[in-house]
Amino acid sequence: MKELTPPQTGKLGTTVSFRTRHGQIRRVLSIPRNRRSAAQRRIRANLARAAARWRTLTDQQRAAWTRTARDARTRRCLGHASYLTGCQFFIKLNSARAAIGLPELLDPPPLPKFGPNPVGALLITNDHGDIRLKLKVSGTPATHLVLFGIAPCSAGIAYAWNFITLGLLPDPVNGFCDITGLYVARYGVPPVRSRVFLRTRQQVNGWSDAPKQTTALVPAP
Repeated sequence: MKELTPPQTGKLGTTVSFRTRHGQIRRVLSIPRNRRSAAQRRIRANLARAAARWRTLTDQQRAAWTRTARDARTRRCLGHASYLTGCQFFIKLNSARAAIGLPELLDPPPLPKFGPNPVGALLITNDHGDIRLKLKVSGTPATHLVLFGIAPCSAGIAYAWNFITLGLLPDPVNGFCDITGLYVARYGVPPVRSRVFLRTRQQVNGWSDAPKQTTALVPAP
């Protein structure tokens, strides 16, 4: 339920408080179902692999990760930001790299400087039932462009969340990246008149910039 209280976040007894775009929310604590999907197992394996690798580093390498983590502030929560431990920082970056098939980093990378995300609008075409999804790209990304998506939804939906990683954006052809295969492999062909939401993020050495979102309706033939 929505509450008129000071900003709060976290668990208290059997309830959970958090901030949303609608205001302060409190709900009953519930444990999400563990579906043990292939994606869940893959992410857990990446985390376990990075945690195990941390124990094999030298003291000098661990100290370097800890020093760098002090300069890497976390996302602000209720107006405050903290920093990760060296171990958390190592796992965070290497898990993000593993999610897109990149090898582990044993030494901490410098903090990147991101330029504008070159991905533009989503274009969906329907040629007699052959539905294609393409993203307009104008420019060069920092290093890697990661694509995120959700299942097709109602045309009237204006806000989307719970995006999952679909993969790396393919190379553009004539200014467009065809991401039909990436999307269909996860969610199937989107129905006519449904809405598709996508996000892209630039990634450098496990660091990601802010997500850029685009959406479009699947047209009739």
